[in-house]
Amino acid sequence: MSELGLGDTHGILTRPGVRPVRTSTGLGWEQLYVSTQRELPYRDAFQGADSHLVILHLDGPVRVRRGRRGLTAARQVPPGGLFLHPAATELDVELGGHLNTVHVYLADAALQATAETAEDGRPVRLKEEFGTTDPLLEQLVLALDGVVRRWEPSASTYADQLALMTAAQLARRHSVRHSVAEPKQRQAGLSDRQFAAVRELMDAGLSEPLSLEDLASAAGLGVSQFARRFRARTGCPPHRYLVRLRVERAARLLRAGSMPIAQVAAACGFSHQEHLTRVIRSHLGTTPAALRREG
Repeated sequence: MSELGLGDTHGILTRPGVRPVRTSTGLGWEQLYVSTQRELPYRDAFQGADSHLVILHLDGPVRVRRGRRGLTAARQVPPGGLFLHPAATELDVELGGHLNTVHVYLADAALQATAETAEDGRPVRLKEEFGTTDPLLEQLVLALDGVVRRWEPSASTYADQLALMTAAQLARRHSVRHSVAEPKQRQAGLSDRQFAAVRELMDAGLSEPLSLEDLASAAGLGVSQFARRFRARTGCPPHRYLVRLRVERAARLLRAGSMPIAQVAAACGFSHQEHLTRVIRSHLGTTPAALRREG
């Protein structure tokens, strides 16, 4: 797959009144395109896009009108309000004031992958909503914006996990056929063979970016199923487990030898020495220099 980009969006972001702050362009994300910007008031009509749209309002309140082939509904949307629009659907919209937003465009394939465990196997269809609130979805959008703001190549697995969680939340809470499901049986974890293959790939690739797709392939599973089974096996998401392995290796190298800290960072998949320092302080409550002195 190629990187998701502006060509996969509705065209809102190409308007002259949109002032981008940061985007995921060039990060190689295949399932998501993320853009944070300042939007001036406008009224326009857009053709359907190949991706699903989630807009998080960062401030406000602001009046929004929307519809298809005409403006048929209006809302006063507060900060934290969400605007959801499904793929392949025309959109007429009017923004009544200045607004800071985060746009997340999700590939339909990512949304449909969440249906693999559905009993009927029917496609997932996203609702048209605006002014709604969803604390979890809001935090996922903010987390994606944070990844773009502080992008590190080693965060690629984390970005994949956020994409998966965003798709799952949209399917669970904002799909047309959403209903309260009966409790499911406990999810089976990875088999010993699958986990060994994934762990071998992680150990061999700690110095390189590893995508969720790479890890799922090692287990012979789809991305969604792999993420669920990995968490059932280990108790944490793949990206968090991978960061823990990198921290453990870095700590061993720092205590055992005289390799420069910058080289330790590179050998363990961290972008630079400051990145290593930040993560070790977060996980171990200390610094690389202090770990070196312990050795």
